[in-house]
Amino acid sequence: MIFTVRADRRFIRPGHRSKRHVLASVTAPEQRQEHPRPPVNVAFVLDRSGSMSGQKIALARLAVNRAVQGLGPRDRFAVVAYDDQIEVLIESTAASDEAKRMVLGRLAATDARGSTDLAKGWLRGCEQVSTHLGGETVGRCLLLTDGLANVGITDPVELEHHARELRTRGVTTTTFGVGADFDDALLRGMADAGGGNFYLIEHAAQIPDQLASELGEALDIVVRDAVLEIETDPRVHVEPLIWKQAESHEGLTHVMLGDLVSSQMLDVVLRFGFPYGTLGGTVRATVRLHDRHGLLPSAPEKLAFEYASDEVNDTQPRDLEIDRLVASLEAAKAREAAIQYNRLGEYDQAERRLEGVARKILAYAGNDPELLSIAGELQSEAGRFAREVREMDRKKLYFSASNVASMRGPQGQAIRNRPRQDPR
Repeated sequence: MIFTVRADRRFIRPGHRSKRHVLASVTAPEQRQEHPRPPVNVAFVLDRSGSMSGQKIALARLAVNRAVQGLGPRDRFAVVAYDDQIEVLIESTAASDEAKRMVLGRLAATDARGSTDLAKGWLRGCEQVSTHLGGETVGRCLLLTDGLANVGITDPVELEHHARELRTRGVTTTTFGVGADFDDALLRGMADAGGGNFYLIEHAAQIPDQLASELGEALDIVVRDAVLEIETDPRVHVEPLIWKQAESHEGLTHVMLGDLVSSQMLDVVLRFGFPYGTLGGTVRATVRLHDRHGLLPSAPEKLAFEYASDEVNDTQPRDLEIDRLVASLEAAKAREAAIQYNRLGEYDQAERRLEGVARKILAYAGNDPELLSIAGELQSEAGRFAREVREMDRKKLYFSASNVASMRGPQGQAIRNRPRQDPR
């Protein structure tokens, strides 16, 4: 287990509201055979609306069957199919050999039809998980869809509220969007609120591998409910730049990292916004890691920021690795905003958003090739977003930006054993 914390710069300005960035790097411990993994209780929720016909539904059936075969006798699974009607193909059951044989026949009889009551299908799957949670069981609801929620609850805010509530009860939601017609912001919002992950499946042939990858992570969890805690002066505003839920109250900020898999690496970038101060004064902060079972380091990491003159601030060295991470995260957020503007036909807004962040990065890039490359890519994309972009291209760019903002790999997978960059 590795946990380190450092700031990009030490000095802050007494007459300005300085902003500084703090990098908390976490590497989860390895899975060990002498410590058996917690049992998994998973529901597979499949969209069987008319647009899923053909190869999509066939591969979804194959994916679920393959995933179930990888479960152990201590695990449980359920399968729910939905269009405008909801059908529990298999109620939550122990993953016995008999149950694994049964799932094949039930899935084979499932075909595409009807419209899309995404909310009811998903909630029914979560219900199957929640009725058999207890102890150390890992609860997961895996929702796969290729369309829009057009029946039942369709409001993203309400769906995210339900996902957040279910997360507090031990049911994590992961979403898979297939093709170009689903609502990526909705599925990503549900996954984030639900503590899970969001995946884009561009081609139906990717369904089995993506579903297996996500379930594989659930079977490889080593840390439950990890939380990053930051304690500092209540006047200091703290926010994570990565896409994680956070809560702040009276100088205490909690960033919910969720469950961590074996050897997973997370770089959590925090932005500190400081109040006006007195020359020579100090603002201190303490950063800790918590988890359900106390497996993470309990010793706090301490930081100190000093109010200094403009000259001292202007000449202090910067941490290049943190600058690169901040630039990548700011670029990802700019792309997400530009995609939404482009989708609405607000092409000028999309172009300005990307160009503005590019200029901001160039202001501190110096001669660093990586920072110059990030800014250059944004400038190039600004012209592209100044006109209509194909929906699948928007989806691919959104997924890529989402993975950067969530500290996930290019295909949405957890990052493990990633070598640290040389900041020189």
